[in-house]
Amino acid sequence: MKLYLAPLEGITGWIFRRALHECFGGFDKYFVPFIRPNQMGHFSAREKKDILPDHNEGMYTVPQILTNRPEDFIRTAAKLKEYGYGEINLNLGCPSKTVVTKGRGAGFLAYPDRLDDFLYEVFEKCDIRISVKTRLGMEKPEEFGPILEIYNKYPLEELIIHPRVQKDFYKNTPNMEAFAEALEKSSNPVCYNGDIFTPEDYKRFTQMQPAVECIMMGRGVLADPALARRIRGGAGADAAELRRFHDLLYAGYCEEMSGDRTILFKMKELWTYLAPVFSNYKKYAKKIKKAEKCAAYEKIIDELFDKEEISVS
Repeated sequence: MKLYLAPLEGITGWIFRRALHECFGGFDKYFVPFIRPNQMGHFSAREKKDILPDHNEGMYTVPQILTNRPEDFIRTAAKLKEYGYGEINLNLGCPSKTVVTKGRGAGFLAYPDRLDDFLYEVFEKCDIRISVKTRLGMEKPEEFGPILEIYNKYPLEELIIHPRVQKDFYKNTPNMEAFAEALEKSSNPVCYNGDIFTPEDYKRFTQMQPAVECIMMGRGVLADPALARRIRGGAGADAAELRRFHDLLYAGYCEEMSGDRTILFKMKELWTYLAPVFSNYKKYAKKIKKAEKCAAYEKIIDELFDKEEISVS
């Protein structure tokens, strides 16, 4: 089974990916949160740092592009190839309203004819492998039949399917019936994405879908950075590993960002997922949430690691 790290905007940037790879490994591909092409044709400072080869050393890294304009995709793909990338991913899954209202991400799925024209031009002019990360549609899973017919026209590197519609966001449960049908009818290799939080989730999925050879995971990895290793039969994270992982992240953010508030925003976001792996975590989660200075935050983390046990189911 191939395991991929999902691109989570604002979370799985290069500092996170590097710390995860160094401490736990286990992933075959690491996807870069989406690049949003701009009118000037330049990468933002964040995007450039995310794709720099030095920041992704030792990892098979796949940048993701968010756009509905073929010329923007083609131009960005050419620039990414100059950086040494041989594969890129098209984001057709982001459910954010600010993205969808502009007809991007999952919002592009509401315009199948435009999507078909987009893919035709992209595959005509891009000399690079292209994968697609998609949802089933905007409102109903039945929308996916015609969309899949479009995907089947093109030689995708792989089709990564998150079997929810846009209006689900991350609620409800993945539509496994729709995924099974897509798996059967897709002419491209299929990767599954959605709600793999534990090795038990992985086992249940593989029992239901033994033909699937690739899984992408996101939120489950935030809650358990050793998840890929555990799925492959390795050990769960111990306190020393989690502390090292935390310290690499924290040091990276302190070096790259300015201001306690900005740094702590990044760390608080992580702890919303990670805190439950500790015993008696709720009081520490509250303290972390209230912390306004890095010095105070550091004392809370020292106390947490010193007094509480790791408990990953």
